[in-house]
Amino acid sequence: MRMKRFFRKNKSIAIVALFAAVAFALMFWQFGIRSTVNSPRTFIINRGASVGAVARSLHQHNLVISPMTFKMAVRMNGGRVQSGEYDIPRGISSWGLARMFADGDVAATTVTIPEGLTVKQIKQLLLGASGLTGGVECGADKSLPVCNLKDGDLFPDTYRVARGTSRLAVLELMRKKMVALEAEMDRYIRRLPKPLKTWDDVIVLASIVQKETPRESEMPMVASVYINRLNKGMRLQADPTVVYAITNGLGDMQGAPLLKAHLGVDSPYNTYKKSGLPPAPIANVGRSAVSAVLKPADTKYLYFVADGQGGHKFARDYETHKKNHAAWRKIKNKI
Repeated sequence: MRMKRFFRKNKSIAIVALFAAVAFALMFWQFGIRSTVNSPRTFIINRGASVGAVARSLHQHNLVISPMTFKMAVRMNGGRVQSGEYDIPRGISSWGLARMFADGDVAATTVTIPEGLTVKQIKQLLLGASGLTGGVECGADKSLPVCNLKDGDLFPDTYRVARGTSRLAVLELMRKKMVALEAEMDRYIRRLPKPLKTWDDVIVLASIVQKETPRESEMPMVASVYINRLNKGMRLQADPTVVYAITNGLGDMQGAPLLKAHLGVDSPYNTYKKSGLPPAPIANVGRSAVSAVLKPADTKYLYFVADGQGGHKFARDYETHKKNHAAWRKIKNKI
């Protein structure tokens, strides 16, 4: 008799538990899986906000049906929410919101920095980029590395950052990525092609290569020309260094032509008048330009000129170069 009573009693408990589980599942579907988000929205979680405060705010903005169900979903996804600005898609449920907030899947903005820009140009680009905040210059405290940027310090790339990230923070990301590239290339720096001696030399020459050609396939040959000229004691005679000098470090003629008279400008960056490398980089460089300088093509080229098709013609001697240059002038005059 005792066994039968025990079985009947526990059977009742099991049935109650089953009904409770079914009721919970129905409730969670009703309030946790269903969505009230009829159109894309933006939602901000302030730093330090509690789960309860977030739940109440979501309910007030008609983004969840039940604050309690949202809090349950949060507990099932790690028990926390991360601050930031979020893009809430149409049709998302309380469960989906809990996952989004737990993962910190904040609204993002993408900034693309092309290779070959100067620091001045990059700052101008960032000032025009949407989704970022603040200026590009530091305040009175200039002690941070990002406050003392020079050309060659930044790594051009596409950066995906949280919406609202400061422009100085993006510059710092770029600076750190360039530092990381130097560390990655350490094994090559130990055996640099002559006459280069330091990483600074590599970046200076890479900045000239970067400005001379957009074609990655050509960069090792362009690098070989300048390496060969340096080893022979010839001046580099690189037009981009003159542009850098006469634009006061902007690096952009803004549509104006580079004239023969410009080649006589008195500047340490003018490689038509000064021997060796310029004193510092003239642009910020990408991986391909750096690799081209570290591993230049094995050539005897000393000259190159545009071929009118986006590339260049290379020459070992001046006579061949003059012919190539004459061909380029004919093409240029027809444009």
